[in-house]
Amino acid sequence: MKSNSTSARFLCLTGVMAALVCIMTMVIQIPIPLGYAHLGDAFILLTVLFVGKRSGFWAGGIGSALADLLTGYAYWAIPTFIIKSLMALLAGKIAYGKDETCTLFSVRTGIACVLSMVWMVAGYTVAGMFLYGSVAAGLSSAPGLAVKAVLNLVVCYGVGALFEKAKIRPLLTADRKGNV
Repeated sequence: MKSNSTSARFLCLTGVMAALVCIMTMVIQIPIPLGYAHLGDAFILLTVLFVGKRSGFWAGGIGSALADLLTGYAYWAIPTFIIKSLMALLAGKIAYGKDETCTLFSVRTGIACVLSMVWMVAGYTVAGMFLYGSVAAGLSSAPGLAVKAVLNLVVCYGVGALFEKAKIRPLLTADRKGNV
């Protein structure tokens, strides 16, 4: 059953996932040009794939922006909110089929995750160009962001496989279509 109203379950799951994205962004930070690498993106993708598209959109944007605010990168909070929310939106639009279901180990989901990471790298590269006033500065972050993207894809699929084995999906969604 899909509802246009915002349920308490949706708010709670989204809030918990936003906190998890924030924590995973803050706990392990590896310096790269113009910022840091972290595991938060893996949990944005996991939110999209296991909790739902809308939850991923909000948890990804809010959790990531909050991490920037709390770790001294406040000037990145607005670009981060936009980039990460759209990253989740892109992943959700591609990963969920016409029947509104999502399978972790499918070609469609793999493409969704890879393209969302490509968007993240491109978004931060362009944002860096504007924030630092230099094309070279923005481009200098791309290799580190690409490595971060690959790492997050590996973590997403590793943790996702554990979630599938533990049959977590029914606990995180209200129905089989990913609607909370």
